[in-house]
Amino acid sequence: MENNLQNDNAIDRRIAQRLRALRAERNWSLDDLARLSGVSRATLSRLENAAVSPTASVLGKLCVAYGLPMSRLMHMVEEDFAPLVARAAQPLWSDAAAGFRRRSVSPPAQALAGEALECELEPGAHITYDASPRPGLEHHLILLEGQLRITVDGQRHDLQPGDCLRYRLFGPSAFVTPARSGAHYFLFIV
Repeated sequence: MENNLQNDNAIDRRIAQRLRALRAERNWSLDDLARLSGVSRATLSRLENAAVSPTASVLGKLCVAYGLPMSRLMHMVEEDFAPLVARAAQPLWSDAAAGFRRRSVSPPAQALAGEALECELEPGAHITYDASPRPGLEHHLILLEGQLRITVDGQRHDLQPGDCLRYRLFGPSAFVTPARSGAHYFLFIV
């Protein structure tokens, strides 16, 4: 358990460094980023100083401002590229408040477009994203276990185990699990 806490802290520090670098690359002030993302200046400051762990919702808003898929941001903070990553070495990121866990299954590689994520949502989870980080981003979601309701650009989809939802993301999206069932799924982003 202590090793997982150390890994979480290390990932939070790398996320903080990357968020600070992304803002600096664009020559944006904290106020500029707050206006573009809808995240308060105080929260941005705490995130960039690794004083708090980012939530999926906040990272989603920042990714929209930067024009990056969340998985691409996570790849930017993960270790150097390796062609094979054993399951035990695959980076795991959690948003405990939202009941969301994501494992980066495919090896991090900024030069490759496709990414594979293994995700879990706890029963009664509800995560919304205001916009696509990159309009037209292609997703292939395969539900392995549980139940999942996904709303993409205003269209609702209720998934059962084995279902595959393929979509291009242009606007808002939401992921919701019923109170009695969580969801375990793979998400492939192209």
